[in-house]
Amino acid sequence: MVLATVTALQATLLGGLLGPLVLTGVLVIIPAVVAGVLPRLLRTAALVAAPLAISALLVNFFFTPNGATVLFQIGPITATAEGLRVAVEAAVRIAAITGALTLFYLTVPLGSLVVDLERRGVSPNATFVISSAVRTVPAILVRSAEVTDAQRARGLDTEGSLRRRLRGLLPVIAPVLLGSIAEVEERSLALEARAVARRGTRTLLWWPADSGLERFSRWLMVLSVPLIIVARITGWLG
Repeated sequence: MVLATVTALQATLLGGLLGPLVLTGVLVIIPAVVAGVLPRLLRTAALVAAPLAISALLVNFFFTPNGATVLFQIGPITATAEGLRVAVEAAVRIAAITGALTLFYLTVPLGSLVVDLERRGVSPNATFVISSAVRTVPAILVRSAEVTDAQRARGLDTEGSLRRRLRGLLPVIAPVLLGSIAEVEERSLALEARAVARRGTRTLLWWPADSGLERFSRWLMVLSVPLIIVARITGWLG
C-alpha cells in the first residue's frame, strides 16, 4: 500500500517523461515480475487506464495553449508538438499510477491487509469500509455473471442487437443491486455478531510478518516524497 501511494505521488511530482517511466519500470514492472502477476497487471491496468489515457491524450494534444509548432489543423482545432509532448507525459503518469494501484490490488491479500490495519490501530469500522470497497467490484462482476446466466436460462434474450441488450439490462441490474445490498447487510450482521464494534484493545491470533528490512524500505519510500518536493522547489529537478 505504501509502495502504491508513493509511486502515485512521485509520478505526479516528477512529471515529464523519464521520471514516470523509471518509476513504472522499477516500482511496478520488476515487482510484478517477481510476484508472477505481470500478464494480469498489464491486462488489468490497460483496461482501467485506457479511457483516462485516451481522454488525456485528446484534450492535451488538441487543446494545449501557446503551442508554437503546429503539426496539423482541423477547423478551429490545432494540434501542436507541445500539445503532443504534454499529452504523452500525462498518459505516462496515468500509466504509472494505474500500474502501481493494480499491483497493490493483485498482490496484497485482503484478509492480511485488514488484520494488519487493525494491528496498527485502525478502527474496525474503517477496515470494514476498506475491505468492502475492495471487494465491491469483483463481487458485483461475479454476481452479474450469475444473474445473467440465470435470466438466460429463463429465456431472457441478452444478446443480439443493441435494443435487445438494453431491454435485457433491467432484469439483470435489479437483482445485482438488491443482492449486493443484501450481501453487505449480511456481512455487517456477521461482523456485529463477532463483536467488531467492541471498544478497547483487540486480541489478534495472527498478523502478517513485518521484517526490519520492510520497515526500513517503507520509511525510505515515504521520505523520498518530501525530498522530491524540495528538489522541485529548489529547481534541482528542473
